[in-house]
Amino acid sequence: MRNFDLAPLYRATVGFDQIADLLDRVMASDVPQPTYPPYNIEKTADDAYRISIAVAGFAAGDLTVEVKEGAVVVSATKAEDDGNRTYLHRGIATRAFERRFQLADHVKVTGASHVDGMLHIDLQREVPEALKPRRIAIANGETGVKDVIEAQKVN
Repeated sequence: MRNFDLAPLYRATVGFDQIADLLDRVMASDVPQPTYPPYNIEKTADDAYRISIAVAGFAAGDLTVEVKEGAVVVSATKAEDDGNRTYLHRGIATRAFERRFQLADHVKVTGASHVDGMLHIDLQREVPEALKPRRIAIANGETGVKDVIEAQKVN
C-alpha cells in the first residue's frame, strides 16, 4: 500500500485539522482494528441513527458511554471473579474493552439503554437553521419593482 505524506496539507490549510486527522486515521494501516465487541450501526430515521453493541455478560453498571473530542467512547470493565467458579468451557468474553465511534458534525447522542445483553446508543443529527437550505422567493417584473414614479416630459 502507498504511504502519503500529508505535511503539505497541514501547512497549506487553516481550520481543516479535523479532515487531516481523519485522513491520518484512515491511512494508518499498521494499527489493527479491534473486533470485540461486535456492533451494528443502523439508520432509524432520516436524521436518526442507533449503535447497537453486543455486551453479553456486562451489567449496566460495568459500562460507560462518553462523548469527548467528537467521538462516542464506550468502555467496560468487569469485576474479577472471586475464584469460586470452575469453568469447563468459557466462551463468553467479559474482558475489558474500549470502542470509539467518530461522530459527524452536528450529530448528538440522545440516549443509551442496556436491554437483553445489548447496549443501544441513539444518535440524532441536528442541523442548525443557518445551515439548512432556504427557498428564496423570486419576484416577477411587476411586483418586484416598487415606488417607481412615472417620468414626465418637462419642456
